[in-house]
Amino acid sequence: MPPVVSQASGDPVPVGAAPAPAAHAAPVMRGVAWSAGRSVRLEQPEGLAAVLHDPAATVWVDVTAPDGASVAEVAALLDLHPLIAEDIAERNQRAKFEEIEGTIHIVMFSVRYENGAVGTVEVDLVLGERSLLTVHGEGWDPFRLDQLHGDPGSVLERGPDYLLYALTDGLVDALFPVMDAIEDEIDDLQDDVIRKATPATLERLFALKRELISLRRATSPAREIFNQLTNRDLALVSADHVIYFRDVYDHLIRVTDELDNDRDLVAGTLDVYLSTINNNLSVIMKRLTGVTVLLAGIGAFAGIFGMSEAGSAFAGTEAIGFWLVTAAVCGAAVVLAWLLHRIDWI
Repeated sequence: MPPVVSQASGDPVPVGAAPAPAAHAAPVMRGVAWSAGRSVRLEQPEGLAAVLHDPAATVWVDVTAPDGASVAEVAALLDLHPLIAEDIAERNQRAKFEEIEGTIHIVMFSVRYENGAVGTVEVDLVLGERSLLTVHGEGWDPFRLDQLHGDPGSVLERGPDYLLYALTDGLVDALFPVMDAIEDEIDDLQDDVIRKATPATLERLFALKRELISLRRATSPAREIFNQLTNRDLALVSADHVIYFRDVYDHLIRVTDELDNDRDLVAGTLDVYLSTINNNLSVIMKRLTGVTVLLAGIGAFAGIFGMSEAGSAFAGTEAIGFWLVTAAVCGAAVVLAWLLHRIDWI
């Protein structure tokens, strides 16, 4: 059930999440408008156009699984610059901050970690004087963020810039469970490397290293976004709200620091894996050398006393000499094997 907020008159007006987008990924537009002490849910472009005629209204428009037509329609209603509309429609941006003709366009990523793989959803946020537009693919639902406290209208009441803070804060906070899951997997891999280094462990190490690179590509550029939001005089961001963006910036720095630590841990685990393989190879070589020493000694005795001239060395007692030599060879082999075992060669 979507959350509700109270009107000034006391009558409830439903606000919040619409049903999840269908599997066919058709564009879905949702929105919330705040005006005259009440919030109203928007579900059609016509309703958005009507609200925008109210100079006192502030609007949040959310578009899920956009296509070119839906982006163009919303961009026209919000009077967005063509370059912003083009970047949104392209859906292949890196995390960035840009300001064009008094409108702020921010690109961030919603990140999740499932089945050992990092998944990202591009989120475009466009802040205007009285509006905030969010455009994203399926897999992220801004209406479900804890930062909205179930009531987007009350957040929007404080201004679209404050709503921008709430959404970006939710995107950054969602990174911490991802980092925890990755760190747990690193711990498991380290235990596996110590217990028994296998090719499967090496394969997972390389896969995790690739996932960390993908995660860094999605998060590291976002630091510049909040650097711009907190260190520039932006007309669209209230001075009272800058401190909130600084808090998000601090969280993001923590994430990037943890990410760097995890990359170092994976690299260190890979070094331990290679060292373990080399140590195992050294053990095998020692054991093969020990076996070779035993067999070489036996072979040397057998070669000498197996010659046809060896019979004269035993002068009529060839049979007794044969058994004496055999006993001496076996005894020497046993003693040598015991010595090699003492020094852990076999």
